[in-house]
Amino acid sequence: MHDRSRVPTLSLTRITLSSGRTVDLTELRLAPTYGDMPPGYPCRPVNDRRIRALLHTAARMSPTVPVHLIPPPREYPDQYAGALGPVETLPRVSCVGRFSSTPLSPARDPITHRSGLTVIWLQPTTRVPDTYDTDPALHDVAWTSLAQDYELGDPQYGP
Repeated sequence: MHDRSRVPTLSLTRITLSSGRTVDLTELRLAPTYGDMPPGYPCRPVNDRRIRALLHTAARMSPTVPVHLIPPPREYPDQYAGALGPVETLPRVSCVGRFSSTPLSPARDPITHRSGLTVIWLQPTTRVPDTYDTDPALHDVAWTSLAQDYELGDPQYGP
């Protein structure tokens, strides 16, 4: 009988990092950056709270896979500053993606082991990233220093 838990899942997309390593996007959650914003306006305290919430979401997505935040660009439109400081905006779409690749350790069997990393980034559209049209910061993720090896089928790492 075939053991389905050891068969790698198909990815949403494959990205080639600047280092030359290819990584598969195996899970992606998109949300409007300001979809659940309390009354007020976008400013540094609101944005910092939103980023902390994204870090919490990413940690729950796969508790034992490391999480990496790509610092989002912050814009300061020429608008009246309120009680919480100047208006500061982030890109419209918040992304939390789980990526996997071949194992980091050459001693691990590439059939039964993978390396994984959950990445948070913000972007202006809902497009799924790809090798040719992706934020350069996503291509520059330092996979070998951030990701972690895991064994396929190990329930603590998920799919």
